[in-house]
Amino acid sequence: MKATDPVCKMTVDDKNAAATSSYKGTTYYFCAKSCKERFDKDPESFLSGMTAPRMDGMKPDAIKPAAEMAKDPICGMVVAKDRSIKREIGGRSYYFCSESCVKTFEAPEAELKIMKKRISIALTGVVVLAAFRAAVFLGLAGGATILTMVPIPWLPWFTGGVWLFIITTPVMIFGGRGFFIGAWHGIKNRVANMDLLIAVGTTTAYLYSTFVVFFPGILPVEEKNVYFEVSAVIIAFVLLGKYMEEIIKKRSSAAVRRLLDLKPQTARVVRDGLEVEIAAESVMLDEIIVVRPGEKIPTDGIVIEGYSSVDEKMLTGESVPVEKKAGDEIVGGTINKMGTFKFRATRVGADTTLSQIIKIVEEAQASSSRIQRLADKVAAYFVPAVVSIAFLSAAVWILAGNATMALLSFIAVLIIACPCALGIATPAALMVGIGKGADFGILIRGAEHLERAEKLNVVVFDKTGTLTKGEPEVTEIVSVDGAAEVEVLRLAAIAEKGSEHPLAEAIIKRADMLGIGIPEAEEFEAIPGYGVRVVSEGKEIIIGNRRLMAKIGINLADSEKIISELEEKGNTTMIVAAEGNLMGFIAVADTLKEYAGDVVKGLRDEGIEVVMLTGDNERTARAIGSQIGIDMIISNVLPGDKAQVIKKLQTEGKVVAMVGDGINDSPALAQADIGIAIGSGSDVAKETGGIILVRDDLRDVIKGIKLSKATMRKIKQNLFWAFIYNTIGVPIAAFGLLNPMIAAAAMALSSLSVVGNSALLKRAKI
Repeated sequence: MKATDPVCKMTVDDKNAAATSSYKGTTYYFCAKSCKERFDKDPESFLSGMTAPRMDGMKPDAIKPAAEMAKDPICGMVVAKDRSIKREIGGRSYYFCSESCVKTFEAPEAELKIMKKRISIALTGVVVLAAFRAAVFLGLAGGATILTMVPIPWLPWFTGGVWLFIITTPVMIFGGRGFFIGAWHGIKNRVANMDLLIAVGTTTAYLYSTFVVFFPGILPVEEKNVYFEVSAVIIAFVLLGKYMEEIIKKRSSAAVRRLLDLKPQTARVVRDGLEVEIAAESVMLDEIIVVRPGEKIPTDGIVIEGYSSVDEKMLTGESVPVEKKAGDEIVGGTINKMGTFKFRATRVGADTTLSQIIKIVEEAQASSSRIQRLADKVAAYFVPAVVSIAFLSAAVWILAGNATMALLSFIAVLIIACPCALGIATPAALMVGIGKGADFGILIRGAEHLERAEKLNVVVFDKTGTLTKGEPEVTEIVSVDGAAEVEVLRLAAIAEKGSEHPLAEAIIKRADMLGIGIPEAEEFEAIPGYGVRVVSEGKEIIIGNRRLMAKIGINLADSEKIISELEEKGNTTMIVAAEGNLMGFIAVADTLKEYAGDVVKGLRDEGIEVVMLTGDNERTARAIGSQIGIDMIISNVLPGDKAQVIKKLQTEGKVVAMVGDGINDSPALAQADIGIAIGSGSDVAKETGGIILVRDDLRDVIKGIKLSKATMRKIKQNLFWAFIYNTIGVPIAAFGLLNPMIAAAAMALSSLSVVGNSALLKRAKI
């Protein structure tokens, strides 16, 4: 008999299933053990809304879904898991309110193209309608008699109203499609959203006008007083506002997708004594995995055999690869630079460090901003209130014996309340702010990152790649026993010429800058965990750490003070020896970026506290902090803990901005009230940050904060005027004192006022 694997949905034979599991009295069959393990960890996530796997000749037992809610990662709507669209991506479950949100998450660029087509149709329709109306008015002004508004004499049935219907209908069908779908999903989820109000307002105006055109004489309304343009203009304006906002936020889901891309697709595991290549997500706990040079590490684990150097910069921010030997922990997603080793998997699937970072980013990005929560809360009451007022107004006028006024007041209320200005209040200010920021190399990605900019009191800087350049450089050369510094550097360069280690690259780079010739070594030997030994020009040259010097019998007692002083400055000290004699020391460190000290001082002058956050050791961090005047330093912080540090500061009542550049910074950037990403950093950091410094100039941190404050003020002003306009306009329309056409004009005027107010942002001085 056949059964369905509840995890991967593959059909399997119950007799040949790789594994089985019993849950709530029902047996489930799996195609692989990895599916069973994922199921056992959280069975409800796979069974929510499902029935037990049906097998031939058996009646499935219903599984009651857990009454759980989830947030759509695209639109932010809270939906019931059992009534939502579920997708399994990268081992995690996502829940969406509609197929359009699914498409936006999976392919934001494609969805944006579709929206662009809808806008083109809507705006084209508005332009054609305006041209048509203008032609009619010009004809009347010229003395033409257009009693029935027939522009084509040989087609008498095609009156002006019919032509307006023909022009407007594509705008309603194609341009307004998203609003009608959003309204339908809102009704299904019992949420009164703005899409519902837009759909009701435009549909009412459209159907009313259609009735007047095709059933003349039934209503005491002339054909020239139809409101097709109202429907088209509302759809075009609000759609344009949504498009502007989507352009800014189109990469909001890409940050998570890029993090998922860091996971290797395959892993080489040892099974039955043989190396077998399998899908990385199928790796099981305690399995032995083999990693070769240049490969990504598929999951977290502990090295059991071999030695290598692993590049962990993407996760820890540390610019120097970390040496790994038996007993050391390794992290999935990092890169093996040299040497083959084996490790035992200790965390797989959703438990890995990278998966936890993804989860933190998702949770922080999904949290609504205060302004967005306010808008959602107002909409939840505003939409039902407007619809109720419209019906109440119509009922009162009908009781008063004026059916025509009842219909006109009903339409006027819905039109005047249609949130055109509200729809473009935020994106209009953002577009102007982004344009101004572009002149300074600053990009603002969303209002949710700016809402508390005016109350900002703490700025947290990542160290590596943000305050520092992220590339090791030779900072000092110290010679001993009369040896020349140039000779010490030359010997070190000869020894390191065959190495790909970043510290070696720093030495070679300095030698090249000074024009020092570097001959090829006759013999080369890498000593794992210690250093390098070479023979060149008949001379043995050794460069490495204290342990290597002790191993070859060189006494460093008299030089310990020199080494300690170099290390206290945040340097990695490399010891150079030749022919068994100590020659000198080369200090290599990650150097500060230009203006780092000026930026710290500037922020302090603004009354903002400055904090440095790093995965480096405390001694290195203190050395860097003392050079630029940062007193509060938090060191030895793991990637997943950076966001927790930000959260802790926030729980203390502080409004926090995070400045970072690496993948390890993305959870903290997402968690912070304002995330500021350095433009030269990773794509994930740039996509997670709310403000991006394109020019990689630290001085732009201060400019970005000032610009964000100015932009936020404009957004608040726009929202205020949009709400006030609707609040005043609705009762006037309800009392029959506002003609629908005047309401449409007032609606357009309010939108123009929002755009004009946003344009004043160009004059702001930052």
